[in-house]
Amino acid sequence: MKTPVTAVMFDFDGTLSSLRNGWDVIMAQMMIELLGENAAESVWNHINESNGFQTIYQMKWLAEQIRLNNGTAADPLEYKTEFDRRLMEMFTLRRASLTDGIVNRRDFLITGSIELLEALQARGVMLLIASGTDEPDVKIEAAMLGISGYFHSINGAVPGVECSKNTVINGLLSSGIPGERLAVVGDGRIEITVGRKHGARTLGVTRDTAVHNRLVKAGADMIVEDFTDLERLMCFFGYA
Repeated sequence: MKTPVTAVMFDFDGTLSSLRNGWDVIMAQMMIELLGENAAESVWNHINESNGFQTIYQMKWLAEQIRLNNGTAADPLEYKTEFDRRLMEMFTLRRASLTDGIVNRRDFLITGSIELLEALQARGVMLLIASGTDEPDVKIEAAMLGISGYFHSINGAVPGVECSKNTVINGLLSSGIPGERLAVVGDGRIEITVGRKHGARTLGVTRDTAVHNRLVKAGADMIVEDFTDLERLMCFFGYA
C-alpha cells in the first residue's frame, strides 16, 4: 500500500472547474491577430506548453515575439488586460447562467470532483488550490461552484510574485510535510513538473490526447479523464 498523503494541491481551471474552458482559443486568436497567421503553429505550441503558468508570462512571450518580428510591443500587462476583457465576454454568460440557476454548479465541475474532495477531507487531508489564474477570480469561481469550504487555502496569480504552484509546494515542505506525503493534481505540465521536482506523487487530468502525451512526458504518475473512479483514486492517494 502507498503511504497515505496528508496534503493534496489541485490546479483549478481544467482540473476542478470547466468554467474557463475555451480560454486557450481566445488567447490564440488574440496572439495570431498580433503576430499574423504564419505564427499560428508557434502560438499554439506556446499555449500548450505554458498551460498552468500565470497569464502574464504568456503575455511576456507575446511581447517578445512581436519584438523579434521587428514590431513595437506594448507592455505585457496591456496584453493581459485585453485577454482578460475577451475572456470575460464569454465568462460573464457562464457566470450568469450559474448565478441565475439556469445550470447546476456540477455542470461546471469536472465529474466526480465533489465526491473526491469529500473523501479526502473525511480522512483529514489538507486540500489546497494553486492556479495561474488571478487569485481574486479563483476565489470567486471556487465559491460559485460551492467548493471553497473544502480547501485550506486558495492561491492564484499575484502581480510580481513567482509561480504560485512552486510557492505553495515549498510552503508545504517547509511546514514539515515530506514530498512522499504530498500529491499534486492538474492538467498542465507545470504543476506535474513542479510536483515531481519535489518528490510528490502526481495525478494528471485530461480527456485530450495531446495533453495526455504532455503529461506523460512531464512525468505524471497516473492520468485520468475525470474523478469518477473514486476507489482507484483513493488507492493512489494511499487510502485503499
